[in-house]
Amino acid sequence: MTPELRTEKLTKLYRHRDGLIHALDNISLSVEKGSFITITGPSGSGKTTLLLALSGLIRPTSGEIFFNGEKQDLGNDKALVNFRRKHVGFVMQNFSLIPYMTASQNVMVPLYLEGLSAADQKVRASLALKSVGLADRFNHYPRELSSGQQQRVAIARALVNEPSIIFADEPTGNLDPHLSVEILDLLKKINQEKGLMVFMVTHSPVANEYGNVRIKLSEGKVIN
Repeated sequence: MTPELRTEKLTKLYRHRDGLIHALDNISLSVEKGSFITITGPSGSGKTTLLLALSGLIRPTSGEIFFNGEKQDLGNDKALVNFRRKHVGFVMQNFSLIPYMTASQNVMVPLYLEGLSAADQKVRASLALKSVGLADRFNHYPRELSSGQQQRVAIARALVNEPSIIFADEPTGNLDPHLSVEILDLLKKINQEKGLMVFMVTHSPVANEYGNVRIKLSEGKVIN
């Protein structure tokens, strides 16, 4: 199987009064299509930085990223925006829902720039919410939903643009153990049924077991 995402010597440096910090230090990875990747390591090891770089949300200092065999133009803002719009869905630890919008309106946010009619946006949002088990919560506000349901809305929002990759940063960090397993099972189901690549940063040993590819970082380097 041809690798879908590959990095070569990916490096991210930050300047600090005490000197340069290597948030990412010459990371080379090759990940096949449909993989469920977990990224673990101590705080400050570079987990979230790697996620942000792979998703096009930050520019690495040096190195290259290839997706579907094509080198990403990391110096071109428009190219990175287009990559995110076409291929990336994001799930955050704190859900990041807009409190004055309903579940469906939150899910439709990524569609506002796509030129779809309001009716088409509603259909897409409805299908996304149904796919995460929330067909009956279309018009509920975040405050009317449990934590687990809020994270399901966030996952539906990540899916609504039909991305190739889901990037999840500690998606169970604000959930109790029972709800955490529900969300992890949902992400695994999406990975298997839709064939989406999932990159998940986690501190949880339980969550780490869901990955068929497991990456461990320390001081910006892959150590496994």
